[in-house]
Amino acid sequence: MRMRRKKNLERKLADCGEYIIYMDLEDRNYNQAVSYRNLIDFKELFGNDNPIHMEVGCGKGQFACEIAKKNPDINYIAVEKSSNVIVDAASKAKSESIPNLRFLRGGAEYLPCFIPERTISRIYLNFSCPFPKKRYASHRLTHKIFLDIYKKLMINGCEIHQKTDNMHFFEFSIESLTQNGFALKNVSLDLHNSDFEGNIVTEYEQRFSEQGFPIYRLEAYLPI
Repeated sequence: MRMRRKKNLERKLADCGEYIIYMDLEDRNYNQAVSYRNLIDFKELFGNDNPIHMEVGCGKGQFACEIAKKNPDINYIAVEKSSNVIVDAASKAKSESIPNLRFLRGGAEYLPCFIPERTISRIYLNFSCPFPKKRYASHRLTHKIFLDIYKKLMINGCEIHQKTDNMHFFEFSIESLTQNGFALKNVSLDLHNSDFEGNIVTEYEQRFSEQGFPIYRLEAYLPI
């Protein structure tokens, strides 16, 4: 069900505007838009040369805010295509005065238009929409289409960290990642009953775990 548009959304977005970068494109035709470039200068944006980690599909920002606060020497970019959702995330970051976090509003398919190549040190995919119907498989954030995009942005040694509650999506991700040149490590079929330390629980993760669903997790990297 589509989320109802927030009351006074534009004003709320403006109130936390310093935390949001809009991936707006004049031409919405994908084949035309992919050649557009308005690359972010991360040194200018954050005022330092710290590593850049990126969460794709950040939701209301619980994970992004928590991990940014825990790691002040890393800069974080959190991507979310819904203004209705990103406004909550950016408002949270502003209220907590988190200096090393910014949000990109837009679809992940347009990341190369705004993110310079070879600048991302880690990618987080937390509880992405599984798009369970086969005809929508190309929308999954671990489909080859998106993996090819990530490859362009990743520095050597960059890892993709994925968490999901959906077993079939997890199986699809494992197959897609391995078929596209990634190696896997630290694969867990029940994260909350494993010995993994340092997990930051997202809002979706908390809900699914309380309902008794196992949480699946993996780390993927490109062998050098």
